[in-house]
Amino acid sequence: MSFLRRNRAATPAGPDFDVLAMDPGDWPGNLGAGLLPAPDGSCQGVFLRYDLFGGRGPAMIIGNLPEGSPARELDDGQVPFEVAQLLDALENDEDVEVTGIEDCPVMQGDNLLIVRKVKLSEGRISCVQFDRSDNVLVTIASWDRPITDDLYALLKPLPAELFQQG
Repeated sequence: MSFLRRNRAATPAGPDFDVLAMDPGDWPGNLGAGLLPAPDGSCQGVFLRYDLFGGRGPAMIIGNLPEGSPARELDDGQVPFEVAQLLDALENDEDVEVTGIEDCPVMQGDNLLIVRKVKLSEGRISCVQFDRSDNVLVTIASWDRPITDDLYALLKPLPAELFQQG
């Protein structure tokens, strides 16, 4: 896909990759963002938490994890990082496991994505993943609402200023 670019700064102030998510201006609820720092100060991932429930918990978490991020290393049956973050934010301490994965082709503009639908033991969570052309893994975890193909049309790179410190 051609919508991605790398940027490098002398002092890491945010991710060194574009973050693909929904524009906060297009979302009617609250938005929170988190960076996963590495010991050297580089960014090992970004997750965005979209809250439609009026402060009662997020409706969706979208994560962007670059190649080599420790959050991508999962044991068999272990849920993706974003699912764990969603459960934590909802203060849900149920033991949730991956029960299966299904590959589905989805069009995003002129690009074909192979989307992995992650099936979980908790039926109220929907989760999908796909790899971008720069090897960043995008994971979408949604609580109590299905993830439909039209969601992919809303995804776009967010401006780097959104993640600047200061």
